[in-house]
Amino acid sequence: MVTNPPCSESQRRHSRLCTVDRTEVIRSCLNPTFSKVFTLDFYFEEVQRLRYELYDISSSHNGMREADCLGAMECTLGQIVSQRKFTKALLKQGNTVGKSSIMITTEELTGNNDYVELSFSARKLDDKDFFSKSDPFLEIYRVNDDNTQQLVHRTETIMNNLNPAWKTFKTSLNSLCSGDHERILKCTVWDWDSNGKHDFIGEFQATFREMRSAMDGRQVQWECINPKYKVKKKNYKNSGIVILNQCKIIKMHSFLDYIMGGCQIQFTVAIDFTASNGDPRNSCSLHYIHPYQPNEYLKALVAVGEICQDYDSDKMFPAFGFGARIPPDFKVSHDFAVNFNEDNPECAGIQGVVEAYQNCLPKIQLYGPTNIAPIIQKVANFASEEMHTKEAMQYFILLILTDGVITDMADTREAIVHASHLPMSVIIVGVGNADFTDMEMLDGDDGILRSPKGEPVLRDIVQFVPFRNFKHASPAALAKSVLAEVPNQVVDYYNSKGIKPKCPSEYESSRTFGH
Repeated sequence: MVTNPPCSESQRRHSRLCTVDRTEVIRSCLNPTFSKVFTLDFYFEEVQRLRYELYDISSSHNGMREADCLGAMECTLGQIVSQRKFTKALLKQGNTVGKSSIMITTEELTGNNDYVELSFSARKLDDKDFFSKSDPFLEIYRVNDDNTQQLVHRTETIMNNLNPAWKTFKTSLNSLCSGDHERILKCTVWDWDSNGKHDFIGEFQATFREMRSAMDGRQVQWECINPKYKVKKKNYKNSGIVILNQCKIIKMHSFLDYIMGGCQIQFTVAIDFTASNGDPRNSCSLHYIHPYQPNEYLKALVAVGEICQDYDSDKMFPAFGFGARIPPDFKVSHDFAVNFNEDNPECAGIQGVVEAYQNCLPKIQLYGPTNIAPIIQKVANFASEEMHTKEAMQYFILLILTDGVITDMADTREAIVHASHLPMSVIIVGVGNADFTDMEMLDGDDGILRSPKGEPVLRDIVQFVPFRNFKHASPAALAKSVLAEVPNQVVDYYNSKGIKPKCPSEYESSRTFGH
């Protein structure tokens, strides 16, 4: 049968499907390539579920009501962006796999986050002072769509100099021209006066497109014009020349640039098995396994892990425990593998972590104290190996689930300061009803965390939240709260190291799911 398929994309919100858009209809084609682009807002901290449906519409169709569904495919937006080209089989009615598949290609549409460095000088400016030369400074204004003007930059004043060379300055391309290279920029040169009544020397208009000509080492020049002099003076040429000596664009890469370049999120979980959690056999215990209702540890683990798993191709997650006596000799450990395989602590998928957690509870003795520095150091060792590659291929997220205030605060602060130099972030979720006031200091939102020796963190990498704040909200709300800062933490790390994302040509993944 020859088909005429359009494709529709739906987004699942609160378990309801909302149609996002539909493609055009392509006539008489079994291998259509649709030109229609679906535009969606991307949120790393949310699971954005999507459903694609492919329909065959006959030439005498009466809309979608008489269309035949050829198949459907469900995935998350995270799965798509982490692979650039995402291919998956279309399921027929009854969820049977047919021979058809759908490929989705993705790219980021953003505002411009790039920065630009500009270096201006001038020569032969008009002299406005009687007893000395002018004291010039330059102002650059962006002309907005409504004709209002927004000051972008004011240079320093150079005293007593008609041929000033102002300091190089940096501004975002958004601030300079709203990302529009043809937008008019009004530039004015003034002679500074101590009474604040600065004398007007002249002005000119420019665009960023003109400024870009200075990128290849050439100078760009504009005549500085005083409109009054131009009218009054017969032989008036200009009030000086303003020169752009250098224009340098500094590329600011986005989180999706790194993800689409092949950067994997390596998710690790660490679980508190100290005695303060209560005997797991007792229904009052925070570790009690209820047959129908997951405990807070499981809720937090699944909420955060469900999002991180889309950015890890092998879906293998290391899971560690701390604060318990473990077999065979029942010595206290603060970084044991929950699956008891120290050589390979990885579990298959988030469900594998859940099962390993449930299986280990009867085999261990809850004890103490609550030390989390060893587990931070363990993940930091992995991150340190990654750092030495000087490539953006693995970023580590450590989720620590704990029921109480930590005992090794000094060592933990030291470990976090060290980790702030590495490609990793730490998320701490406080489970239960303990007083977590002291834990807030690890989250640098209210001030700079320092090691006991006074060394500050290089980056704010810790996010702490008490689970009780989300007890009556959906698990998605918890994940959203703790993961919202991760994209900026990833970008800040790689930008601070000058590490660019790999190009799609260097890393081209077209892994196929659900053959």
